[in-house]
Amino acid sequence: MTPITVVEGRRLALSNLEKVLYPATGFTKGEVLHYYATAADVLLPHLRDRPVSFLRYPDGPDGQVFFTKNVPPGTPDWVTTAEVPRSEGPARMVLVQDLPSLMWAANLVAEFHTHQWVAQAPGAADRLVLDLDPGSPATVVECCEVALWLRERLAADGIEAYAKTSGSKGLHLLAAVRGASSDQVSEYAKGLALEAEKAMPRLALHRMTRSLRPGKVFVDWSQNAARKTTATPYTLRARPEPWVSAPVTWAEVEECRSPTQLAFTAPDVAPRLQDHGDLLAPLLDQDRAGTLPRS
Repeated sequence: MTPITVVEGRRLALSNLEKVLYPATGFTKGEVLHYYATAADVLLPHLRDRPVSFLRYPDGPDGQVFFTKNVPPGTPDWVTTAEVPRSEGPARMVLVQDLPSLMWAANLVAEFHTHQWVAQAPGAADRLVLDLDPGSPATVVECCEVALWLRERLAADGIEAYAKTSGSKGLHLLAAVRGASSDQVSEYAKGLALEAEKAMPRLALHRMTRSLRPGKVFVDWSQNAARKTTATPYTLRARPEPWVSAPVTWAEVEECRSPTQLAFTAPDVAPRLQDHGDLLAPLLDQDRAGTLPRS
């Protein structure tokens, strides 16, 4: 029988807890659920009010991996949902608003991906994101070099940037913004990527063209588009090990000399939270949000 767990008054059937999802480390589904329960206090504020896309990997990263954007069949009626616009017509998506919803979603075994806007104001961006993606043999070390340049460039416009690992090979830069549409933020982010390429032509790249990418860092500005999503802070990733998209300090970025320095797995997160708290908490304070410069 599937065990029933009560979370804040909600009954949840949490299944296959002994199933190994990450064979390289033996990390089980039960440990995945435990991770999300312990990270809930910092993860939930970054999920709240944001429609969630799930990248599901129920049999582990070596099994079938697929995106779920619409409300999955069997979703409990107490899970909050919202209608969101899409080019092909409105759709209904999940909002992970509380611990029971988080544990229900974690039981699906999924990465969490969110938009740069909240459900109450679709297309009105409150975050800017730059996804720094290294082309081999470049690594996160080169991403850090580009990130430091971008931090200073954003600061020149009065916008404070924060960093997190992608949970894979690269680095994400995030900033709180206000008073701009997703289209406006996308255009601004594209301009930053172009400037980075001009300033560091042997290192940074603003185009996705595969033939140009070896040894360079692709500054992906396109995830600011209203339809796009980015891995949510603290989400586990469908990778060989239970890597987490983990916030990092700027000192860690400055001191990065090896890819392993910025590779964090689920067991690493609790000690980091003890040491640093939520390094991305300022993103949640709209009073600290920056305003895009007028073109």
